[in-house]
Amino acid sequence: MLKKLRQLLADTRAKADALNELAMRENRALTEAEQKEFDGYLAECKSLQAQIASQEALLEIERTAPVASAVQVGVDHAAERPWKSMAEQMQAVHQHAVSKGRRTDPRLYAAALGANESVDSEGGFLVAPEFAPGIWQRAYAASDLASRCFDQPMTSNRLLVNAVDEDSRVDGSRWGGVQSFWLGEAGTLTPSQAKFRQMELIAKRLIVLSYATDDQLADTTALAAYLDKVVPLEFAFKVDDAIYNGTGSGQPLGFMNSGALLTVAKDAGDTGAVISAKDVFQMWKRMWAPARKDAVWLINQDVEDQLWDLTRGSGTAVELLYTGPGQRGNNSNYGVMFGKPVIPVEYAATLGTPGDITLASFSQYYLARRSDIEAATSIHVQFLTDQQAFRWKARIDGQPAWKKPLTPKNGTNTLAPFIALAARS
Repeated sequence: MLKKLRQLLADTRAKADALNELAMRENRALTEAEQKEFDGYLAECKSLQAQIASQEALLEIERTAPVASAVQVGVDHAAERPWKSMAEQMQAVHQHAVSKGRRTDPRLYAAALGANESVDSEGGFLVAPEFAPGIWQRAYAASDLASRCFDQPMTSNRLLVNAVDEDSRVDGSRWGGVQSFWLGEAGTLTPSQAKFRQMELIAKRLIVLSYATDDQLADTTALAAYLDKVVPLEFAFKVDDAIYNGTGSGQPLGFMNSGALLTVAKDAGDTGAVISAKDVFQMWKRMWAPARKDAVWLINQDVEDQLWDLTRGSGTAVELLYTGPGQRGNNSNYGVMFGKPVIPVEYAATLGTPGDITLASFSQYYLARRSDIEAATSIHVQFLTDQQAFRWKARIDGQPAWKKPLTPKNGTNTLAPFIALAARS
């Protein structure tokens, strides 16, 4: 609730600011209609500020309130954190199911959403809000790709992002058609107008399903270790795989299937599924220069042994292009090439196939998550032959910010933030 109010306040204030900025650009005062609209926004802002202050005060009261005796909580836990762990909550849900509601921990009803959420067949019990954000935090910590993307919050299931429609850097095409001139005395300005396009992001549902036996549920410590580790890892795997290979249908659009991908032809002198120094030079050459600062190499592990022998120069001036972990001052967990990490990932294609080695800048990839992700990430249970089924649900979408490679101002080779090497055989 508090997040939504703060977002509404920011949106309303932006609308008021836009009216002022328009009048300033046109060097005039607000019109009567604009002033009325501005006053309405101002009144709404004041109302939202009052609601936010009330919600914050309520949270403070709840935080410092004594624990009700009817709720069995740990001695050191505040009222808004009645569960020692997510596993403890799942154990209580299991007890509710097997006793058919005769032995139900009252903390479950406090966490339920909606009139029927305390009935497991009609929705189940919401995971406590202090645990849901932790799932995402640990998933991002385990991620190789999602943690590098441009994080775009969503407040609804559909988000339109206005992007500059730019596919060329020649004069008259930059920034979607904005032009600048060196103007001499008494010169005449030539009008220009920027073009924009809309990127549509629609939240896709990602479900993680797991089962636990009665024996596992009886051991809260072991179950907590399992849930805390496995669930975030599975979220991280599926999201990263979609960022790399996603089709865009019912899942995010991966850069390998997007128009933003630039595929570099293999070195004509090579035979077989090999990677040569010329291949990686060409990939680096086609990476858009501003994106190089956060670019990373992604490889299938079968590619790694091909990188060790890549060199440039000849005779006594030979220099290795790839530095492996623990080699020549590289103390990181990954190899390095052109000063950028070389990260083995499971999502990369097999050797010789496009996608076995890529160079990618994920600041140019929008990964959108519902801002109310905590509420959408819920656990529902169902009694299944001495097992409990656990389901976590999240809503995300993603796609590259570019629709196609870019034509530079000078030169004939297009550039892009996502580069792959063509097939070799």
